[in-house]
Amino acid sequence: MRHPCQSGSRLTMVIIGGLTLSACDTIGSDFRSLKETFVQPTPAEAAAWAVDTTDAEKQRHGVVLLGTADFGGEKTYLELYRLYVKESNDPLVKSASMEALARHGSAEDAPLLANQLKDASVQVRLAAATGLQRLHNPAVAEALYATLLDDAERSDIRVEAAVALGQYPRDDVFQALVTALDAIELAINLAAMDSLRILTGQDFSIDRVRWIGWYQATPSSKRFEQESIYLYPTYKRTLGFWDKVTFWDPVRFERPGIPAGMATAGLRSTYEIDQFGNVGRGTK
Repeated sequence: MRHPCQSGSRLTMVIIGGLTLSACDTIGSDFRSLKETFVQPTPAEAAAWAVDTTDAEKQRHGVVLLGTADFGGEKTYLELYRLYVKESNDPLVKSASMEALARHGSAEDAPLLANQLKDASVQVRLAAATGLQRLHNPAVAEALYATLLDDAERSDIRVEAAVALGQYPRDDVFQALVTALDAIELAINLAAMDSLRILTGQDFSIDRVRWIGWYQATPSSKRFEQESIYLYPTYKRTLGFWDKVTFWDPVRFERPGIPAGMATAGLRSTYEIDQFGNVGRGTK
């Protein structure tokens, strides 16, 4: 019997955009070809895209690449993110810039994001609420609970605002979160409940009456005495086929962290990390 390569028959596999690998090629050359298909732009290319005002999609892509890079917190890039948050007319570019600023910025950037909670674009408002989970500045708490209590706002944005409020142990924040327990959407109820648990160390589920009863019965100096450390949530998904194919570049999920500008001395942790690096609720 003739070998398939000798007979001219070929086995092909198509991977992303028509990339064809021959069974007659060596495995080494196959993997080199496959790897080249997944090569990311260089930092210089990403920076060039980020400042390309003639192509909004390329500009957004460049900002995303910079914002998710370890070096994305350099002063020059921070200034670029801030500029786009203030002046970009493209909601996707602005949203990407807000996400990058939330990842690499400081507490002083929180008011800039809070100003976008009233933007006409849904993407921008959502990026603002989510970004404020990573930047701690008490000056933005009122804007956050105004968003949470706005019945005309989308529920996903109100949920993110409720999550962000879990880092502010204040009476007005407590009252706003308790009020949100009466919202029609269950997702808002649960997000508000979770933040109340973090702030107080108590657990009365979504029972608004019990939360109010506890609040009224507890001296003001002790209401937030059992506060836990607030950690911003992060995204995690199930690994797919392509994640496993590109084994040379394993997926690394970000872990929940402490917002920039937040002091945590003496507070309890709200998460536990097991031996496999998985994060779960708990106290230490």
